[in-house]
Amino acid sequence: MSQAAHKAPGAAGANRWTALVFISMAQLMVVLDATIVNIALPSAQQDLGISDGNRQWVVTAYALAFGGLLLFGGRIADMWGRKRSFITGLLGFGAASALGGAATDETMMFAARALQGAFGALLAPAALSLLAVMFTDARERARAFGIYGAISGAGGAVGLILGGVLTEYLNWRWTFFVNIPFAVVAAFGALLFVHEPKGESHRSTLDIPGVILSTTGLVSLVYGFTRAESNGWSDSVTVGLFVAAAVLLLAFVVVETRVKAPLLPLRVVTERNRGGVYLSLGLAIIAMFGMFLFLTYYLQVIKGYTPVRTGFAFLPLIGGMITGSAVIGARLMTRLPARLLMGAGYLVAASGMFLLTRLEIGSSYTSLLLPAQLLLGLGIGTAFMPAMSLSTHGVEPRDAGVASAMVNTSQQVGGAVGTALLNTIAASATTSYIKDHVAGAATRSQQQLIQMQGMVHGYANAIWIAVGILVTAAAIGLTFVNVGRQSGGPGVVAGAEGEAQVPIAMH
Repeated sequence: MSQAAHKAPGAAGANRWTALVFISMAQLMVVLDATIVNIALPSAQQDLGISDGNRQWVVTAYALAFGGLLLFGGRIADMWGRKRSFITGLLGFGAASALGGAATDETMMFAARALQGAFGALLAPAALSLLAVMFTDARERARAFGIYGAISGAGGAVGLILGGVLTEYLNWRWTFFVNIPFAVVAAFGALLFVHEPKGESHRSTLDIPGVILSTTGLVSLVYGFTRAESNGWSDSVTVGLFVAAAVLLLAFVVVETRVKAPLLPLRVVTERNRGGVYLSLGLAIIAMFGMFLFLTYYLQVIKGYTPVRTGFAFLPLIGGMITGSAVIGARLMTRLPARLLMGAGYLVAASGMFLLTRLEIGSSYTSLLLPAQLLLGLGIGTAFMPAMSLSTHGVEPRDAGVASAMVNTSQQVGGAVGTALLNTIAASATTSYIKDHVAGAATRSQQQLIQMQGMVHGYANAIWIAVGILVTAAAIGLTFVNVGRQSGGPGVVAGAEGEAQVPIAMH
């Protein structure tokens, strides 16, 4: 009996780390799916006869459902149980992926992408909140969130590599089918190894007005930025969507202050540390999504890389993120205050982004793109690790799911904003450059050269904005986040001045 008692904690610890493998696998599936389909889109468009005007819906349908339903998904996880929500989200995502891979027309494809987004909105917050309740010891928590943060940060680049390989050597449909084994294995592993603390789900009435207002408000906001990218900022529908989003989200805040069981208790976002995390993460994602977009076009259009070669060209970024998160961030999180890690990480990333402002047609991959990606990866990985951990700092157990959903919401909205905002800035700078220089082009080859120079000029202009955004994220992290370093004790963080001890999510 005594031996069993001594073995139990070790077995439970081993189960936690095994569970982390399957939770991370699920997170990787959701994150890489945001980019894996992009490389396959031209082939899918041709096979399914999707018009140029409608092709954006392959990406937009996923983003709208995912971004719009995240808060709802987070609250469902809190009420219904995180493990149950996690497994349901996995199986639903796998089924939706099978539907997308078997699509025979554009309607079937758009429906599959919307379903992927909806189940992803249930799965993602459940995964993050499971980590929050399973890893309460500070050092274990640092390592767990280091791994999770690295996967979250690198998933987009992994999607580019995997999408390129599958599209070039198999078929675009495999960019969907590849999710099925991920989902099945992760769900099976979760059944065996994920053990949510008993009594953690809180059954209460669902805030229906909050669900409707938050979902329609976030959908309007995400779609507004998506439409701005293709139709311009002055388009009447774009402006209408932004106005509607502002009205709906303001009404949502008012409702949340008055209902007994709010969808998003305002205490989750008004606490300065969590608020700083959500805001700085959203800004960092704006910059990162813009960088992914411009580097992908630069490598394929300007440098003539194949999809597979483009994907592998992002490997230094992935390596940097993994090192920054799982090695640097995880080791320093128990030694330094989180604000210093976040601030320094974002500034290192800004220095990498700054190198990319020197981009030219003949820029060398080895001397410019390689060091820029390494700095970006190291910086973002180092900053994301404490940010992910602090996203549930101090929340009550009943709010862990919705606090986790706010991380994903800030990332999703940040991705939509970054793609639209930076792409619009780049397009405007490109048009202006070509207009100023094309008159001097006498031959066709000279005109093509000026067009390419204009594109690179546009990328560099937008990347300057991304540098400023990362510096702003650093300032927010240094200003808002005032908790100290995580101590070695179970589930505590040193206070703002390094003296008092306050609980990290008392689960």
